[in-house]
Amino acid sequence: MNAVEIKAVHQRYGRLTVLQDLNLDLAEGEVLGLFGHNGAGKTTSMKLILGLLSPSDGQVRVLGGQPNDKAVKRQLGYLPENVIFYPQLSGRETLRHFARLKGAALAQVDELLQQVGLSAAASRRVKTYSKGMRQRLGLAQALLGEPRLLLLDEPTVGLDPIATQDLYHLTDRLRRQGTSIIICSHVLPGVEAHLDRAAILAGGRLQAVGALAELRDEAQLPVHIKASGVSERHQLIKRWTDAGYSARETARDGIEVAAHSSHKLDLLRQLLGERSPSDVEVVQPSLEDLYRYYMDRAGSDSAGEGRA
Repeated sequence: MNAVEIKAVHQRYGRLTVLQDLNLDLAEGEVLGLFGHNGAGKTTSMKLILGLLSPSDGQVRVLGGQPNDKAVKRQLGYLPENVIFYPQLSGRETLRHFARLKGAALAQVDELLQQVGLSAAASRRVKTYSKGMRQRLGLAQALLGEPRLLLLDEPTVGLDPIATQDLYHLTDRLRRQGTSIIICSHVLPGVEAHLDRAAILAGGRLQAVGALAELRDEAQLPVHIKASGVSERHQLIKRWTDAGYSARETARDGIEVAAHSSHKLDLLRQLLGERSPSDVEVVQPSLEDLYRYYMDRAGSDSAGEGRA
């Protein structure tokens, strides 16, 4: 059973269509990144999964049931982008309040505060918390009741680099325990290593979905080979440029060449066999590169439809 199944969903507000024929699923114990520009349909998709909206057409199933079923809702955890709490309550009182609403064990409260690094501030009023502290409290709230499905909307907003890494280490641990997770984020570099698959939305349509390796194969973006300590690099750059590659000098004795992944090994053999560089790095297209590719393609497709 999949944790989430979205089939042929259309969502309309009057004449405005915000989702068009969305088909998306989430396996148990999988982490899916949901990405797109503002207005792409990410928030609407989250609301459908949470049972806050009903689709205009199509079907949404969550944990084998209907999203608005109370038994299903008790197994969900949600961290919204903008977290708002009662300012006069302490962090501990806030979590105890949400635990009662959710029917979760109060014994979890102090454990979760420790997990998110708020034990020392548990007795302080929330109005004294920084944005990052409120975000961590929101994460603790989402984890009440040990949810089977966790939805995180911009979870790293306000977090410093160490807290961001701590958050992703936590999601890694939850995934190993079987929790299914959807992460919406505009901060692409940090999340890349913690995803099983990525889904990219534009204009209410799903542009791409798959593991990063699958998306790289589909996009056919170049890999970049970077080397330093390269002797006679001018000759090598000329040879590669004459062969149709994009090659350039970097730093004092460095070189960089971009090529299709199928040419990677041949270029590495030339580089390592003739020049004995001091260091070599092969850089695959990043999630940010893939996102830009699919956004550009979606824009071109939309422009083409407009001209037609």
